[in-house]
Amino acid sequence: MARRSARRSPSSSAPLTLTAELPVGPVPISTGTAEVVRDPDFPQRVTLHVNGVPSSSLDLSDPGFLDFEYMQQMAAFVALLPPGPLKVLHLGAAGSAFARHVEHERPGSRQLGVDLDARLLELVREWFALPRSPLLRLRADDAGRALASARDESYDVVVRDVFAGDRTPAHLVGTGFAAEAHRVLRPGGVLLVNCADKPPLTTARREVASLAQAFGPDAASSGRLAAVAEPAILKGRRYGNLVLAAVRELPKDPPAARHDPARHGEEPHNVPQGAAEARTAHDGDIVRPDLREARLGRALRTLAVPATLLVGDDATAFAGTAAPLETAAP
Repeated sequence: MARRSARRSPSSSAPLTLTAELPVGPVPISTGTAEVVRDPDFPQRVTLHVNGVPSSSLDLSDPGFLDFEYMQQMAAFVALLPPGPLKVLHLGAAGSAFARHVEHERPGSRQLGVDLDARLLELVREWFALPRSPLLRLRADDAGRALASARDESYDVVVRDVFAGDRTPAHLVGTGFAAEAHRVLRPGGVLLVNCADKPPLTTARREVASLAQAFGPDAASSGRLAAVAEPAILKGRRYGNLVLAAVRELPKDPPAARHDPARHGEEPHNVPQGAAEARTAHDGDIVRPDLREARLGRALRTLAVPATLLVGDDATAFAGTAAPLETAAP
């Protein structure tokens, strides 16, 4: 479901970091098989295949390493958020490469990785040096059920990276999913979607339209909605991954009435350290990322495999006349 970036030399000469001997060949898991394949050029790099599909790629000596291009694109969006730890929900955990990256870049983050396969989650804990709980909790559950059970305004980032074969399960796409993701995001929080599609990108266009409906009519015009992919994918030349991003709008009510962790039964550690200061502008309002910022486009253009950012009018034009995927909440 993902392409690799251009080959790069290891960023560290540190010894391999393993929690157990890696298996040779497929290993049974709850939903089929898992296999860890070493990179022949860089032995510290491994790819986790789930039922024959590359699902995660990790550098065992570099927790910040991201190999899959769509994950590098997602990381550029996360970099726009205010400094400090984040609270992140990963729908589709697999080997937890992206969660590992987030903890490396923002130590102290609180993350929940959800995957349907209980045995897989046990094995990746054994095989890879993942952050321990409470920094990273892994839960065997349906992604839609986990999203529905999350509290209102409880996450800074929600990542959807779930596939059954080459498709995202139907209950995790469309307006129902988008509305639920909007609900659990804090003001200024960002939803990141891995959307795999083929020309003429009908699914991706309808997903953008669904996000626009859930995140508000001004989502595109106010820099809160974007799509990213390699130029060849956007031009309809081949199948590939697009990253779709949507930012929750800021509250219009007074600061005193805004999200209070105690009101939602959250423990204080669920509020990222320093977030209150980082998210406070001169007038006391919460700061949200603007996807029109030049640094985002620059970061995406300068990746090993450059990507094109569609935001504002370009995002609107990409969706065009596509109708939202009308779905029920997960």
